[in-house]
Amino acid sequence: MEPSDLLPYCVQLLERMRVPYFVTGSVATIYYGEPRYTNDIDMVVALPAERAAEFVRAFPASSFYLSDEAVRMAIEAHGQFNILHPESGLKVDVMIPEDTPFNRSRFARTVRVRPTAGLEACFAAPEDVIIKKLEYYREGGSEKHLRDITGVLKISGERIDRRYIAEWAARLGLDAVWNAVERRAASAPSQSPRGDSSTGENRPT
Repeated sequence: MEPSDLLPYCVQLLERMRVPYFVTGSVATIYYGEPRYTNDIDMVVALPAERAAEFVRAFPASSFYLSDEAVRMAIEAHGQFNILHPESGLKVDVMIPEDTPFNRSRFARTVRVRPTAGLEACFAAPEDVIIKKLEYYREGGSEKHLRDITGVLKISGERIDRRYIAEWAARLGLDAVWNAVERRAASAPSQSPRGDSSTGENRPT
């Protein structure tokens, strides 16, 4: 199984269940920004407790590792759980969102895109992907997050609502990180934007 197989599997399951979700993290920054390899898929899923057993059954133990207890605990604590595909080494990180103003904004601004041929999926808007990457950088200091943000600004910068990012950065205490990222992006060579996520067009390879 490849990431291009696992993502449709998860998306199609959640859409059949009519459970709100969106793809974020590295898969989203690759779509909006510069290509790089990842074996992780990050999804925010508003999975209700009464649908947990149905969700778990969709990942049979013959192919996946998914702890029913971990799912129930994540739903209760608004945490996260992992779905592992041991044969390929692929992993899905599923985050159960808290009811916060920023999370409500993220769900309201999801974008319907075609990340691969034959698949439509809900992705976090690029601005919200950037804001979360700012948070991750503040928490862990990983240079990877700054590279991802810079790649999105370089490829999709003309369509990015920087005022929205600045407003949330101020509300979330991320001003200093965002200002540093903007300075870094300003010094990087610009590239032509790829496609238009608002229309769901594929990005050219």
